[in-house]
Amino acid sequence: MASLRTRFSPSPTGFLHLGGARTALFNWLFARHYNGTFILRIEDTDVERSQKIYEDDIIAGLTWLGLDWDEGPYRQTERLETYRFYTQELIARGAAYYCNCPKEGLEQRRQAALARGEKPRYDGHCRDLGLKAGSDTAVRFRSPTDGITHWDDLTKGAIAFDNAELDDLVLVRADGVPTYNFAVVVDDLTMNITHVIRGDDHISNTPRQILIYQALGAPLPQFAHIPMILGPDRAKLSKRHGALSVLAYRDMGYLPDTMVNFLARLGWSHGDQEIFSREELIRSFSLDHVGKAPGIFDTEKLAWLNGHYLRQATAAALAPQLQEFLSKIDIRVDDLATLANVARTLQPRAHTLVDMAAQARFYFEDPRPYEDKGARKFLTPQIKPVLREIIARWQAEPVPNEEALHQFFKNMQEEAGLKIKEIAQAVRLALTGRTASPGLFEIIEILGWPEVFRRLRTAVAACP
Repeated sequence: MASLRTRFSPSPTGFLHLGGARTALFNWLFARHYNGTFILRIEDTDVERSQKIYEDDIIAGLTWLGLDWDEGPYRQTERLETYRFYTQELIARGAAYYCNCPKEGLEQRRQAALARGEKPRYDGHCRDLGLKAGSDTAVRFRSPTDGITHWDDLTKGAIAFDNAELDDLVLVRADGVPTYNFAVVVDDLTMNITHVIRGDDHISNTPRQILIYQALGAPLPQFAHIPMILGPDRAKLSKRHGALSVLAYRDMGYLPDTMVNFLARLGWSHGDQEIFSREELIRSFSLDHVGKAPGIFDTEKLAWLNGHYLRQATAAALAPQLQEFLSKIDIRVDDLATLANVARTLQPRAHTLVDMAAQARFYFEDPRPYEDKGARKFLTPQIKPVLREIIARWQAEPVPNEEALHQFFKNMQEEAGLKIKEIAQAVRLALTGRTASPGLFEIIEILGWPEVFRRLRTAVAACP
């Protein structure tokens, strides 16, 4: 299926959201699985609402996710001549006509239909008037008034619409700008799109588009409508569920592999497997395993998955990312080797890069103020002489490894008559400011002995 061609065609009227990103991912995976072509097309004919900032966000989001495209980005506003050609083709075939109905009259007839309890639709006023093109004329499609339009959807199965329910939709507005349903057909036709994979909120558009294909005598692509993403309450996904733009998740410290894995599993499955490498997704993906039920957005699962990918990443790969997130909290570190060592100590317990940067703060700043509860419990009068003795002994002979550190604490326990926990936690508080942290020897190695001694002396002074 090397000739297979899919596309992602967002409208730059908003930021790239999770639903759009998943649609892009499914198209990308399908194309990559079959060694086909993945196209990026920007549908920017909504001139009033389209903005460059949104297009930039879409491209940046796809790039961050690693969804590379083979062609594009194409932009509909650069293809107006192509739409004009196909408009004239439909008019020549008698499948489209000019309409000069004013907006006010259309709205009045719409409201009258609603008042009668009828479905608001165009009444065909200009259908047989034989109007010519003018400055105030739109172009409408001459939709069949009887028969059935149907297709075999690759995910939903057989779907059919009664043509009598479809009115004569506008193909081109009076200003010459094509509408969505017309432009998307011309684009998919001229770009040789073989598979249209999109959200199932587009199902109602599909019969209209099929009729335009048929009126042009053009072959149909195959359609696959994927289920929507819902919140845990099964309501439409929104910000209150934690659903933000894709780049917002980047800024919250999620990894791109996390988001790709998470989005792939929203509506698609491969047995009971939850965690997939990118290569596994490409190898395993098929539309056969896209479900009919909506995917449920789960923030806890997303955090769990991101923790997994943080633990699986190499410390060297995390170092520049940690550097970026530390800079956001005004900590500048140029030494990537040190940052790799820091990241390695935090990988087992961090859930996001934001979390990792917050946990890493003590490495680069004074750990005070100490955690209040821990300081009251462990920085006691009894521990004060013990900390002094630890400083003296480590200055004379620094402990060389984790095993030696454990034995050192055990010896100090016997001499001081305190529990190992009391001694170790006092040292931990002195070095990190908290009672939970990475391993003490790891911390000592990264801080270096001069800084360790400085922090221990500070803790001695803090003891009552």
